[in-house]
Amino acid sequence: MTSLAITSLAPLLDRLFDQDEAARSALRAAVADLSDADRERMMRSKTDYRDLYGRLKDVPLAVSRETGHLLYMLARSSRARTIVEFGASFGISTLHLAAGLRDNGGGRLITSEFEPSKVARARENLSAAGLLDLVEIREGDALTTLSADLPETIDLVLLDGAKALYPEILDLVEGHLRPGAIIVADNADDSLDYLARVRAPESGYLSTPFAEDVELSVRIN
Repeated sequence: MTSLAITSLAPLLDRLFDQDEAARSALRAAVADLSDADRERMMRSKTDYRDLYGRLKDVPLAVSRETGHLLYMLARSSRARTIVEFGASFGISTLHLAAGLRDNGGGRLITSEFEPSKVARARENLSAAGLLDLVEIREGDALTTLSADLPETIDLVLLDGAKALYPEILDLVEGHLRPGAIIVADNADDSLDYLARVRAPESGYLSTPFAEDVELSVRIN
């Protein structure tokens, strides 16, 4: 039996995914006054993204159930011991990654989150699942919180924060990625610079779209 199926975690994940689904109307309401062009500009802008995410501070912004299972599977199949996450939100993706570490025998997950109220929610959910001991939550701007004190080698990275910052976060972690390290970028279609970088033949990555909203990349040198 995997940790995803244990009594303390499975009902918690079901409840969190249900809450995320129920919050979709709140997400739509938070950006209802913005045109599609404005939303796209704010999503991809390195200066305006804070305004967009400020509107969404009470919205979970979770990965899908399928992506959550993918994260767990990748953590297990790669035998990950060190994971870095950009954008914890309420901790749904963090729970899947930490469960993978637990079933691998332990490890360290460093996650980052800008919004203090979401940090508190993520910490609460990880504690309820009995996984908090595996996770270090760094509160604040990830360009600062992930700029130092990273593990010497990183096995797995999840990018799921402000899409405009994906290339900059990759800059911070890239020197720590071991050959074969995996990078999962959620909603990567909103970070065209990132996609161009990891898909370039000379990039040092093999990269491909996976499902509808994920870019899956592997460090090859």
